[in-house]
Amino acid sequence: MSAIDQPTCRVVRAGDTITGKQALDYNVGVSAESVGATGIHMQIVTIPPGARARAHKHEHHETAIYALEGVSHCWYGDHLDQHAVVEPGDFFYIPANVPHLPYNPSDSETARAVIARTDPNEQESVVLMPELETDAVK
Repeated sequence: MSAIDQPTCRVVRAGDTITGKQALDYNVGVSAESVGATGIHMQIVTIPPGARARAHKHEHHETAIYALEGVSHCWYGDHLDQHAVVEPGDFFYIPANVPHLPYNPSDSETARAVIARTDPNEQESVVLMPELETDAVK
């Protein structure tokens, strides 16, 4: 392995906002694409007032979330029948393969959080689950 192939420390400035498969906006930081990461991905997610993600899961990859601002809610579980409220300063853990649907019930406050996932290619493990989306889940 030559010196040019050796991993090194990198500063990554938040780039453009992208919209993921889940219908949420992200500022990608550390990823396979940005730094050559092989086991982690880190980004900031923004959930505007009244917005929600699409029901989804991440195959084979865990997710850790740290809430920065705003209060977000999340339906989760095989039938999205469990519910969590995540407030600023809270950590929220989602195991691999657990269906979930985060949303922001506020009509005026944006929710923002740091997300770390064990998939360096964040969108690769996203599996949309439209069959779980019903009018009962808001």
